[in-house]
Amino acid sequence: MMAFRRLVLAAASFAVLGACTATRDFHGFVPDQALATDVKPTVDTRSTVLARLGTPSTTSIFDQLGQAKYAPGKEKLWVYMSATRELLTFYYPKVVQREIVAIQFDDDDVVSDVLVYDIDDGRVLEYNSRVTPTRGRELGILEQLFGTLGSLQNQIPGMQRRTDRQPGDNPGGRQ
Repeated sequence: MMAFRRLVLAAASFAVLGACTATRDFHGFVPDQALATDVKPTVDTRSTVLARLGTPSTTSIFDQLGQAKYAPGKEKLWVYMSATRELLTFYYPKVVQREIVAIQFDDDDVVSDVLVYDIDDGRVLEYNSRVTPTRGRELGILEQLFGTLGSLQNQIPGMQRRTDRQPGDNPGGRQ
């Protein structure tokens, strides 16, 4: 009987400790066998990168100067992004690994540069909470309540909408 209690206690302990392990989530580009860093400048082309890595996470249609016009299929930059997050019980998820590989192409569709960024290259942005007021008329509570009465003419008994109006007539039938 004592051995059974120890077994139950050990099983309960492992169950409690197992609930405290982190859960990992993988987001974005997860390479099967080929790594994005295996792409070689001046050797690989757009088609070899597509065959090796697949479709990029995102593409850029602008060159470095921002002067290029959009040409479908001729994007100058392909970006492969991946991130690994850990979630521990009730805490917020924490990004433990991030890799961004940017592959630049020249005009002949040959890889000109491969840029690799990781989590240390990222920056935390502060959001601006200020609000820009919009111009215009603010409706009061009575205008909001009674403003829809004109559109309810067919729904209120005794009020029929006039159908004999012509363009340019006075709204509401006022003379």
